[in-house]
Amino acid sequence: MSLPHAILTALLEKPSSGLELTRRFDKSIGYFWPATHQQIYRELAKLEESGLIRALPTAQPARGQKKEYEVLPAGRRELAAWTAGSQDPRPIRDPLLLRTRAAAVVGTAGLAAEMRRHLALHQRQLELYQDIERRGFGPERDTDEDRLRHLVLRAGIGIEALTVQWLTEALDEVGEIAARQDRTED
Repeated sequence: MSLPHAILTALLEKPSSGLELTRRFDKSIGYFWPATHQQIYRELAKLEESGLIRALPTAQPARGQKKEYEVLPAGRRELAAWTAGSQDPRPIRDPLLLRTRAAAVVGTAGLAAEMRRHLALHQRQLELYQDIERRGFGPERDTDEDRLRHLVLRAGIGIEALTVQWLTEALDEVGEIAARQDRTED
């Protein structure tokens, strides 16, 4: 049930239309809770139907005009209750880890190439997060809200840095194993 809460969070930060939310998700929340355009619009309709948000009134309603949404008091209470609640962490489900485990029984053919591809992707993501941190979180950004947003970004930086480190070590290991297997086949 986290997507509705991600939307409530974004709308409390700034009332927005569905399109604006989609763009904001692509630049911030979507890094750790991705959602498609369709998912966002579907959730907006559900949140409005359940009385947690409403479309802001417009001066002249027109067909096809974008709706801008705001959070109602019930939505704020729902988000506060969810934030204060507890939830167990989700188990890791990573296909690359499963492929690495499977390589133990079927061999490492192709695994290094996939690890190199993942390494490049994670290095780019790490650089992006570090760039966001450099541009957006200087010493002047010290409000409670900024500090909490920075905390989330630092989690992303840490996860990506750890993944880059693991993939670098894994590539060394897989390379050694492949070389040893090649020598024994000769």
